[in-house]
This record gives sequence, C-alpha cells and structure tokens, in this order.
Amino acid sequence: MAVTDIPQPGLYTDLYQLTMSQGYYKTGLYRKKAHFDYFFRDAPFGGQFVIFSGLADLLSVLASFRFTDEECKWLVQKGFDRDFCKFLLEYRFDADIISVREGEVVFPGEPVLTVSGSILSCQLIETLLLNILNFESLIATKAQRLRLASGDRKLVDFGLRRGQGAGSVSATRAARIGGIDATSNVLAGFRYDIPVSGTMAHSWIQCFDTELEAFRKYANLYPDSCILLADTYDTLESGIPNAITVARELETKGHRLIGVRLDSGNPLTLSKKARKMFDEAGLPYVSIAVSDQLDEHRIAGLLRDGAPIDLFGVGTRLITGHPDGALSGVYKMSSLDGRSTMKYTDEDVKSSLPGVKELQRCSDNNGIFQYDVIHLQNERTAQVGEAIRYPAVISGEIQEHATDLSEIAQYRESRTTRVPEQVKRLLNPSCYDVRLDKSVESLINKLKR
Repeated sequence: MAVTDIPQPGLYTDLYQLTMSQGYYKTGLYRKKAHFDYFFRDAPFGGQFVIFSGLADLLSVLASFRFTDEECKWLVQKGFDRDFCKFLLEYRFDADIISVREGEVVFPGEPVLTVSGSILSCQLIETLLLNILNFESLIATKAQRLRLASGDRKLVDFGLRRGQGAGSVSATRAARIGGIDATSNVLAGFRYDIPVSGTMAHSWIQCFDTELEAFRKYANLYPDSCILLADTYDTLESGIPNAITVARELETKGHRLIGVRLDSGNPLTLSKKARKMFDEAGLPYVSIAVSDQLDEHRIAGLLRDGAPIDLFGVGTRLITGHPDGALSGVYKMSSLDGRSTMKYTDEDVKSSLPGVKELQRCSDNNGIFQYDVIHLQNERTAQVGEAIRYPAVISGEIQEHATDLSEIAQYRESRTTRVPEQVKRLLNPSCYDVRLDKSVESLINKLKR
C-alpha cells in the first residue's frame, strides 16, 4: 500500500514528531508561526541536479490528513495526553506551502519548498513530506539521467518486480515525470495513464516444443504488437533466425513484427549482429530492445560504441535509485514567531539557511539558466530573474496544480533543456551556480555572532 492509499495518514510519521507536537501543545508554543524549508545537500548519482517530484502526491495526502478515533485511543494507550489526542482528532492541516513546480530542475542548497504555519502543523507533516518528496525526486532524477543517456531511443520501466513493495507505483509515476516513455507496471499505467509495454518471459518459450512454435503462437495472438524474446536458447543461431521467419510470415498476413528483446549476453555484439541479420533479410523496421541490469552509464557506453539499439528496458537500477537508494533531502526550521533561526555545527555541510527566503532564477539571452539567487523575502541586493516558486497551499486549501503526468513531464523537458550541458553531464558534471544574496549572508553572520 502506498501512502496515497491511506485514507487518513496522521500516523504515517516518526514517533518524535508526535512527542514534540505534544510538547508544543502542552507548553503553549503550538500556535506560534514557523517556517520550514525542504532542501537537499547533495544531488544523487554523482550529478549536480534533481528533478523535483512528488508534489501532487504530497498535496493529495495533506488534503486527507486526519487522525482517527481508533488511532487517538491507541496513542492514549501509549502514554499520550488525552487532551492532546482530542486536539489531534479535530486537527486539519491549515498551513501554507510555497513550492517549485513538480518537474522543475533544482540544485543543492536551494529552498525547494517552504511550509509556513503553526509550529505544530509544520512539525506533524515533516516525515510524510520527506518520505514522499525524497523518494519520488530520487527516481525522477534517475529517469532523467537515463533519458539523457538514451537520447531519442524508447525508454521503458521494467522495475516493478525489483521495487520496494507498493512504493513501486509511486516510483513509476516519478519515472514518467523524469522521462520514461512506458512501463510494464499495469497498476501505475491504469492510475496515471502511462503507456504500458511488455514482451514475454522465457517461460512462454519453454511451454512449447520449439522456439519457432512459441514465436508463431505469440505472433498469431498479438500480430500488431509482437516483440519476441530472442535469447532463451541461442540468440544468433536460433532466436534471431526464428524471429526472421515469423516476421516474414506476419508480412504475408499484412502485419509487421515490432521487434526482438535481448536480455542476456553481450548487448553490443548481439545487437550489431542481429541488426545486420534483419537488414540482410529485408526487415530493417524490426526494432532491437535490450534489458538486463542497465543504467545510464551502460546505456551511454553502448550508444557510444555504436550499438543499434532502439529500446532500453531498465528495471532494478531505475526503480531502486541504484546506487544511491535515497535522496539527502532535509526539512529545517528557518524562523519561529518572527525570529530567524538556523542550524550550524562543526560540519558546515549540515548548516541550514535562516530566515524567510525567496528563490529566483536568471537566464541568458538564449534562455539557458545561468544561476539561481536565494534572498530574504522582500530584500534583494543582486540582479534577479524569474521567481520559480508558487503558492501550492494557502491556509490548508490546495491551490490549482498540475496532476497530469504528461503535462508535468513536458514541463520537466522544457526546463532541463535550459540547463547548461556541462551541468547535465553524466560524468564529472560542473556545479550549477547557486548564489546567496547579501541579505542572507548578513543574516547568517548576525546569527553566528
């Protein structure tokens, strides 16, 4: 079950969020206004950017954020105060959220999203917010890197069987935002109107006396969407020759074989030899799909070496966010009751930025992003460009936002095409220029003193 399937997700949290919230309630602090920023310290996968994803899911969950009577009784049994639990029973999320749009490309250190409201409201949703945004942004970023590597080749998510339980549905949603064309995940296809795609397993081939018979049966059943798995026995001696036979038989019936899939062996060698065999047989339209432990680096290497591959099916290393597994997104308070706050320790990398901030982006005359500026609200001392955050929630009321994945993916594409190429490189990318306005720097120095 995904978090979006929980009808009243109040308990979808860490214990300390509830113990702190009870503390705020009992000490009278709970109505004081706070600001919390969501940001990440490092981009995953050795890159320099993140594709922000999960906002629509977060807003959907916040709209139904409740504590049930049964849950409040359970909390009392665990030692929580009855008056506090009565308060939770009547609680509804009532804060403001300012955020970049889903699909936006963002960079380390930036206040991607800010929650403003009572300290209790800000605190109660921390775990929920981090759980959704960190995971979906991680997968969307991985998908974008795969898209950068594969260019205009078709990219399909094959990851459901290797994903983290029901979270794989959310992962496929994020992967669509990041750039996949289709998925094998039928439930995600149904929920989010994502094109679904698939071939066959080796078990289908093994059910028949010969590989050729298995191919023929499948082609008869699906003459207009047939992709044959060519590596059950011997790819070049059996699989491809039998696929050629079936392709010619389909032609006589007015159909065309869509392609073959290679799931083992050396994809560079096999794809080149298979392409030559199909071309010599007069079947240049038959596509070659490759799967088996692919990631952006392997895809880029195959294409660099001239592999004539038309489709990449990526499973484990997409759906799990391999090799990182998690985005380092954090959620830190930046002001309370009109007083700016910050975290600073001996580790500079774990510091946070104080104050109520705004984020703006500057581009050159060709529309290419040049740098972003973080400045205090209503204060700026440097040249600024477009504001890239907007009100997503006002006093608990969800504002109009994009939910259609094709629309969000198109927005992501329109933004990532404006990121400098050196920042998007898969290996040794350049850092994007994120600047602190003097107003922020002055406040940091003041608080440290």
